[in-house]
Amino acid sequence: MLVTGFPAEAFGTNCYVVAAGPGEQCLIVDPGIGVLDQLEETLAQHRLHPAAVLLTHGHLDHTFSVAPVCGARGITAYVHPADLEMLADPAKGLSADLTQMFGGRLQYTAPDDVAELTDGAVLSIAGLEITVDHAPGHTGGSVLFRTPGEDAEEICFSGDVLFAGSIGRTDLPGGNTTTMMTSLRDKILPLADETVVLPGHGPATTIGRERASNPYLRELTAAPRRGL
Repeated sequence: MLVTGFPAEAFGTNCYVVAAGPGEQCLIVDPGIGVLDQLEETLAQHRLHPAAVLLTHGHLDHTFSVAPVCGARGITAYVHPADLEMLADPAKGLSADLTQMFGGRLQYTAPDDVAELTDGAVLSIAGLEITVDHAPGHTGGSVLFRTPGEDAEEICFSGDVLFAGSIGRTDLPGGNTTTMMTSLRDKILPLADETVVLPGHGPATTIGRERASNPYLRELTAAPRRGL
């Protein structure tokens, strides 16, 4: 199995490429702002052929390049229906300060071919099996993508649900702290300690490491039903 990734030019958003192996079809996870050149280099290096784009959620820093990536190859973008509105108009997911920062300078285009994700679905694409877990809180349509990795461990593309040492913010439109904590309890904590977490920002981690050291997961482990 081949899994590689790199940070986007803006916000350090991780864009991932996953395939059964070199020379195969692949999936692209979260093509953000300014990733096209590096993505093309990665695809050429490993002789990969994109089959679909998977979006962990609808925020602009994760979706900005989805239309050119999909349009150039005639492939589908997958997103949860709760974030379709943001995929069509990313401004709906931005705070007032972020809207002012962008100021219309980024020319965004929505993808033409979009398929909706559902909780518990298993996608069979590019020789891979991807399990979808709806994990709202950062946005209403945030999801995890899980796939079997090497040595029997699982890989979880966690988007902005879980980071190394932290979790995604819940103060943007569509975010909700209580919902996020429920998602962490019901979708993250049940995963095996050996699960490799590839987050939307920052370094990789494991569920075991986060269970032991992440303050948000430690709080839930100490009092799993409090306030939820």
